[in-house]
Amino acid sequence: MNPDVAPILPCVLEGVSFVAGGRTIIDRIDATLESGPRTVILGANGAGKSVLMRLCHGLLAPTSGRITWRSTEAARHQAMLFQRPVMLRRSAAANVAYALQLAGIPRKRRDALVVDALRRVGLERVATSPARVLSGGEQQRLAMARAWALAPQVLFLDEPTASLDPASSREIERGIGDLHADGTKIVMTTHHLGLARRLADEIWFIHDGRLLECTPADVFFRAPASAEAAEFLRAELP
Repeated sequence: MNPDVAPILPCVLEGVSFVAGGRTIIDRIDATLESGPRTVILGANGAGKSVLMRLCHGLLAPTSGRITWRSTEAARHQAMLFQRPVMLRRSAAANVAYALQLAGIPRKRRDALVVDALRRVGLERVATSPARVLSGGEQQRLAMARAWALAPQVLFLDEPTASLDPASSREIERGIGDLHADGTKIVMTTHHLGLARRLADEIWFIHDGRLLECTPADVFFRAPASAEAAEFLRAELP
């Protein structure tokens, strides 16, 4: 995270709802994303996790309510990793360099940032390989490198280890931990309890579009406050 950039957090959600096709997907959510703890948006498939994240990131506009950031420059200092990242028809290194170009980073600085970002995710050896021939795990790590190079204050991750093998998942988790250690606010969706237990500092539990709990992760897993969360934990535990 760039210490010279004014903080963009907190992000405040006030009465946020989102309706599509006559269905209420997000229902009157009030919450605040603060800097610091890794926030995991947890819930079953179809609960509204990804839509809530897209609302926070600005990819969707609320049907009602509002979302406000501390800074008017918030959009420039956040990034998002999708479950299936889009790779450009160019090399791995060029994918990272293009993101830096779009962000207005001077050309003389790009090469060093590209090398550092690829090194951080363990992709130095494939720097010149076409991005679209990389494995799924490598493409997800490359997407992380693109975000890392931009030094975002907030990084949104939508089910970042879905469909990845265990080795690739471990690499993604390591990268998330390193980004957090560098000062980037992590906001992640998952329905996977193991991942949430390993990475979450704070749980936002969402059920049928309603945010039922915003609580420290250790408290949530030890003593969930809602019947829905307790049922979710019982159903997911082996």
